[in-house]
Amino acid sequence: MPTNLTTSANHTAQHSETNYNFPALIFGILLIVVIICGNLLVCLSVYKEKALKTTTNYFIVSLAVADLLLAVLVLPLFVYAEFQDGVWSLNMTICDGLMTMDVMLCTASIFNLCAISIDRFIAVSVPLNYNRKHVDQRQIVLLSATWILALAVASPVLFGINNVPNRDHSECKLENNNYVVYSSVCSFFVPCPIMLLLYCGIFQGLRRWEEARKAKLKSSTQACQKFEEPPASLPPLACLPPPLPPVIENDFTDFNLKETNQDPVPDSPYTIECKNGPVASLTFSDSGYNQDQNQEKKRAKINGRERKAMRVLPVVVGAFLFCWTPFFVVHTMRALCEDCDIPSSLISIVTWLGYVNSAINPIIYTVFNTEFRKFFRNFLPKCC
Repeated sequence: MPTNLTTSANHTAQHSETNYNFPALIFGILLIVVIICGNLLVCLSVYKEKALKTTTNYFIVSLAVADLLLAVLVLPLFVYAEFQDGVWSLNMTICDGLMTMDVMLCTASIFNLCAISIDRFIAVSVPLNYNRKHVDQRQIVLLSATWILALAVASPVLFGINNVPNRDHSECKLENNNYVVYSSVCSFFVPCPIMLLLYCGIFQGLRRWEEARKAKLKSSTQACQKFEEPPASLPPLACLPPPLPPVIENDFTDFNLKETNQDPVPDSPYTIECKNGPVASLTFSDSGYNQDQNQEKKRAKINGRERKAMRVLPVVVGAFLFCWTPFFVVHTMRALCEDCDIPSSLISIVTWLGYVNSAINPIIYTVFNTEFRKFFRNFLPKCC
C-alpha cells in the first residue's frame, strides 16, 4: 500500500529530460508475470481439482485474487512511473484511482493472510466444530469481512482525501499524512500482532495435542506389554502353550509427516493395536472415550493434518514480516516526521519489497501442499 509511487522524495517541477529506469521496467515486468502466473495456477487448481475444494484453500483463493488484481490493476502503472524515474505524467484522477486500488488490494492481501491464520487457529482449537469440506456461515463472514474492511480502509482516497491545495501533479502519492498513519495502523500494525498471536496459539495447541498423543500411546504400549506377561503367581505348566514372545515396541515418538495423496490419519491418542505372533489384533481404549470414538478419530485426523502446518508457519510469518515491516515502518516514519530526510532509493526498495510478497504468497501456500504439487505436475507439462 505505497504512500508514494515515485522514487524521488520531492519534485518541484516537471523534468525537462526524463531518465528512464530500465532495470525497474525489466524487474517490474518479470514480477507482474510471476504474480499473475502463480496466482492464476492457484485459482485454477482449486477450481478443477476436487481434492483442493476445502475451506482453507478457499481462503488461499481469496488471497490469490487480491494478489492477482494487484498485479493487473496497480503494478503496471507503478512500473510505468518507476520507468520514468518517478515522474507521474498522467492525470490526477487516474492517480487517485490507482491509490484507492493500491491501498485496498494490499490491505486485502494482508487481511487474507490474517484470515488464514484465524481459520487454522479454529481448526486446531475446535476441530470437532470445524467444517473442512464446506464453507459455513462463520467462514463466509470472515471472507466477506476481509474485503469489506479493506474497502473501508481505502475509501477515504476514493472520496477525495488526496485533493489538497497546491498538489504536485508530477507525483502520485497519498497526500494526507494523517491518513497514511491511519491506513498503516489498520493495514499492518493491528493485523500483524493478531496474526502472530494466533500462530503462537496454533503452536501451543499442536504441542499440547502431541504431548497428549505421546502419553496415551506410551500408556497403551505398557498395557500391551503387561497383558502379554505371564502372571507371576502361576508357575508355567508343560501342558500349556509357551508364553507369547515379547512385544515389539513401535516407535511412537516420531510421527511420520510424509504426505500422501490423501489426508494423513495419525494414530489416535486413545487407541493402539498390538500385533504379534498368533494374536492378530489387541485394542486398548479408555472406557470413557468409547462412546465418542468417532469424534476422537475426527479430532486426531484434523490435528494430524494441522501438524504439518507447523513446518510452514515459520516460513509464512517470516516472509510476511520480511516483506511488509520495512515498508510500513519507513512510510509511517515519513508521515510522522516531515523534516526527516529519507532517501528516495529506500522508499522505492521497501515499496518493491511489499509487492514481492504477492509473488511469494502462492509459492508458500502451495509448495508445501501435496494436492497442489500433484496438480501442478500434471497441468504444467500439458500446458507447456
